[in-house]
Amino acid sequence: MTTKHTELQYLPPDLKKELLPQHVAVIMDGNGRWAKRQGLPRIMGHKAGVDAIKDLLRCCKDWGIKALTVYAFSTENWKRPQEEVEFLMTLFQRVLRQELREMVEENVQIQFVGNLQALPKALQEEISRSMAETKDNRSIRFTVATNYGGRQEIVQACRAIALKVQQGLLQPEEISEEVFESHLYTAGVADPDLLIRTSGEMRLSNFLLWQMAYGEIYITDTLWPDFDRVEFHRALSVYQQRERRFGKV
Repeated sequence: MTTKHTELQYLPPDLKKELLPQHVAVIMDGNGRWAKRQGLPRIMGHKAGVDAIKDLLRCCKDWGIKALTVYAFSTENWKRPQEEVEFLMTLFQRVLRQELREMVEENVQIQFVGNLQALPKALQEEISRSMAETKDNRSIRFTVATNYGGRQEIVQACRAIALKVQQGLLQPEEISEEVFESHLYTAGVADPDLLIRTSGEMRLSNFLLWQMAYGEIYITDTLWPDFDRVEFHRALSVYQQRERRFGKV
């Protein structure tokens, strides 16, 4: 742990605990650009990005934030070069295997959302094991969106609801926001209060389209591997200055 991280182990005094977001979501963008600036292969940016995830997770736990969701691999990311995709699948598998014991010790609950059946079998096995071994943990819920797409999620929810209507298990007039939400990948998890996107891109990129209806969005030019506790502190400071009205005056 660096000196900068040690200094920010505890919640900074200028942040109000009662105004912290309970659920933070992150679009981790800029790994490839970070590697290029360092004169390194793109895969080295993904490795550096893993370290940033680990520190942000521990920071959320240290500061009392109850849920963190990260966008690890989108349904569109399969279009990347095959070598990079294969490296990412292997990296996910290796990190899960290496970090699981520590996640258990730190009482972290791990969840994966997305079309997991399309992932390599070995990775699916690691995902199932990590979720099973941490299902009773309660310090923080860490959700990893893998082979995830917001539109895909909405379509599969519609199909599941339509099937129930077809089977006579649900009447059309019984379909509500609550019913719809119960068929999403994220069922049972509160919507994000804050979405952070690194690298300066100003779009949702098919991430949590339903869930972000009233979430606050924070954009930073910082590339993901450089997003540390100082940057997170800055994002939370901006968040706490906003007035969340949820459509009210």
